[in-house]
Amino acid sequence: GGLNLGVAFKGGHSYVVQFDEAVSSSQVKSDIKASGVFGEADIDVKTFDKASQLQITTSYLIDSEDEKSDSLVGAALKAGLAKYDNLNHRVVQSIEVDASIADDIKYTSIKSIIVALICIFIYIVLRFRKWQFGAGAIFALFHDVLIVISLFSITRLLGISFEIDEVFIAAMLTIVGYSINDTVVVFDRVREFLTDKPNNDLGTNINLSINSTISRTLMTSFTTLLVVTILFIFGGEALRGFSFALLIGVVVGTYSSIFIATPVVLDASSAGKKEEN
Repeated sequence: GGLNLGVAFKGGHSYVVQFDEAVSSSQVKSDIKASGVFGEADIDVKTFDKASQLQITTSYLIDSEDEKSDSLVGAALKAGLAKYDNLNHRVVQSIEVDASIADDIKYTSIKSIIVALICIFIYIVLRFRKWQFGAGAIFALFHDVLIVISLFSITRLLGISFEIDEVFIAAMLTIVGYSINDTVVVFDRVREFLTDKPNNDLGTNINLSINSTISRTLMTSFTTLLVVTILFIFGGEALRGFSFALLIGVVVGTYSSIFIATPVVLDASSAGKKEEN
C-alpha cells in the first residue's frame, strides 16, 4: 500500500481547522474534493486531537514559485469549506514545507537512524569485545525497523492510514533504544555464563541466558505494552501513529532479542570457528 508520507517528507500545506461542533473528516474530505478547489492535488483530512478539529493537508501548488501561493492555497481551502461556514470554522495552525526542504528532512531522518545503528554497533563491540554481538544486535534492530515500516504500509492497504512524519522518526529511534536495551540484558547474561560455565558450549550458555532472562523480558514488555495501549486508545489522533509504532516495536523488539540477536551471535561464532579450523 505504500507509505502515507506527511507534509514534512513530501512537501505541501497543512492546516488545523477548528469548528464549533464535531464534524466528519470523511465527509469534509468528500466535500472539498467535490468543490474542485484543489484540482487533482492530493488531499488528506483527519480528526486532530478532538472531534471538532480537523487537520487538512494538501500538495496543491507545492511546486509553485509564486510568492502568493500560500494565500492562494488558503483561499482555496476557504472556498472548499464554504459549505461549513455556519459552523464558524477557523484555521488555528498552518504549516508549509517546500519540496526541497522535505527531501532534506527525509535524508536527515534516514541518516539519523543509520548513525544510531552504527553507534550502537560500536558500543556493543566495545562492551562485549566480540563483533558477533554487535552483528546480532544490528540484525535485530534492522529487523525491528523493517517490520514497523512494513506494517505501516500494510495497514494503509487495509484502509487504516498512519502518517509518516517527524513523530514517526522519533518513534523509530525510541524502538531502537528499547530493543537494544532488551538485547543487552540477554547479552550480559550470556557473558556471565561464558565466565561461570566455561566448559559449556556457546549454544548451551545462550539457552541458559535466554531462560534466565525471559521472565524479566516478558514482564517488562507487558507493562510497557499496557501503557502504550492506553496511549494508543486515549492519546488522541495526533499521537496515534506514534503509539501504533511503539505497539509494534515493543512486540518485535521483545522477540527479536531472543530469536534473532542471539542466534546470529551463535551462527557468526560457529562460522568463525569453522574458518579457524
